[in-house]
Amino acid sequence: MRRTDATSYLTSEQFKSIPACCAGIRAKGHFMKHPVETYMNLVPMVVEQTNRGERAFDIFSRLLKERIIFITGPVEDGMATLVCAQLLFLEAENPKKEISLYINSPGGVVTSGMAIYDTMQFIKPPVSTLCVGQAASMGSLLLCAGEKDMRFATPNARIMVHQPSGGFQGQASDIERHAQDIIKMKRRLNEVYVKHTGRDYETIERTLDRDHFMTADEAKDFGIIDKVYSSREAIEAAVSAA
Repeated sequence: MRRTDATSYLTSEQFKSIPACCAGIRAKGHFMKHPVETYMNLVPMVVEQTNRGERAFDIFSRLLKERIIFITGPVEDGMATLVCAQLLFLEAENPKKEISLYINSPGGVVTSGMAIYDTMQFIKPPVSTLCVGQAASMGSLLLCAGEKDMRFATPNARIMVHQPSGGFQGQASDIERHAQDIIKMKRRLNEVYVKHTGRDYETIERTLDRDHFMTADEAKDFGIIDKVYSSREAIEAAVSAA
């Protein structure tokens, strides 16, 4: 059958000639996404049976029903807004039941991360944190900001802490003010780590002076997490006992 729409398709031979790193391709004047990119952007759906019939959820919405929130990828304003909204929603739904925060993040914007941090401290439900993959920079701060005795990491997780960094341009007086502000920010972040790790300020300042990488066990010894677990049963037992 001859197609009558305006969509153009590539043959398998044409696709084979395209590097896998390409984000998109053009064919006969029409933009087409690379199949790898299309696959990576798909969010799995789950279907549940309810009294009113079947209901479909994307996988993250379904996990939100179980009070599980994901912090994945760089921390920035858009993601922080979504995380804060989910925290506030779960508080309104049940102000006493714990919330689980799964973290796999390289860090990101300090102010975005502090928005999540302040919301975690503001709401009534206890927030447990679990690092899977990595929790670096602002990700490590959010990891250690979980409820005491409810901060976990999987055995192969990696944690990294360091001082804030940034770049500025403009008039000398403006650059000086930006420098003063980032120094204030550094002190404030150090104070947050002091509060949640139990370490003294001098130790935190010295450790964060450069990129400091830790294994899950080293992060436990430092005070960023409380336990290293490889099974759900162990985590659930620890949360119940907390």
